[in-house]
Amino acid sequence: MNDTSYLNSKYDWGIDALVAQLRNLRVQSLDTRNRRDKPPKLPSRKEQHIILDGLGAVLFPNRLGLPDLNDEGIDYFVGHTLETLLRKLYKQISRELHFISGHQGFDDAEHERAINIARQFAAQLPAVRKLLDSDIQAAYEGDPAARSPDEVLVCYPGINAIMHHRLAHILYQLGAPLVARIISELANSATGIDIHPGAQIDESFFIDHGTGVVIGETAVIGKRVRLYQAVTLGAKRFPKDEAGRLVKGNARHPIVEDDVVIYAGATILGRVTIGRGSTIGGNVWLTHSVPPNSNITQAHVRSELFDGGAGI
Repeated sequence: MNDTSYLNSKYDWGIDALVAQLRNLRVQSLDTRNRRDKPPKLPSRKEQHIILDGLGAVLFPNRLGLPDLNDEGIDYFVGHTLETLLRKLYKQISRELHFISGHQGFDDAEHERAINIARQFAAQLPAVRKLLDSDIQAAYEGDPAARSPDEVLVCYPGINAIMHHRLAHILYQLGAPLVARIISELANSATGIDIHPGAQIDESFFIDHGTGVVIGETAVIGKRVRLYQAVTLGAKRFPKDEAGRLVKGNARHPIVEDDVVIYAGATILGRVTIGRGSTIGGNVWLTHSVPPNSNITQAHVRSELFDGGAGI
């Protein structure tokens, strides 16, 4: 008896039965969504990973682009790369629009809308670069361990996460929320920082360390805000409608005004406002608004003060 026949006789995995069971479950799932016949493809995480890497190179060609670029070749590299990436992005947006529509085939309106979204996204890339420059400078100035803005760009997970977010937020606003959500989850997988693409974040934003940071969909964050690891800007409760289904899209996450520092492990829940210039201490649990220039700490736990946003 050869090895193959021996294995076939010794190990009976029940493959045929498993395939049949999985097929039945798959068909039932598609039936519940009325998509049994040729269900549309979803946007691809793998393709969007390629797109995001390429967009980083377009925005920062000297640091995230090809290693041998010279001054004469940078513009060509940026233009050629951007042309390729926007075509890829258009296809991903088309998949989302087709998936949402439920149509059996693509129509001209979906194609045209996908092209317009990709075009409007591209038009905002200079503004994204400007915002990212402010984020990088905020990180460099806010962390004594940072030796240069270039180090911040290539090493800091918070910059990686905010770069993904600023790109995802544009797509979210333009009408491609699924593509945007995939981008945010790619950042979450890489950094441990979970920022919903709907969150509004102004300039000079710095997440130090970052692991475990969660920022909800309707959070609003002002200028020059600094967060440390394990900070949560979340919802306090999830209201339901008359049918018992969760209400979607209501404002349920905090508003953080300009020049606020939130230390590690702080949890802020609900549509509350953290007033400008406030400091929220580590491990604080906060479910109410605080006025500007507040200093919120755990009562009777520690007496030392942190000056100027000092941290680890």
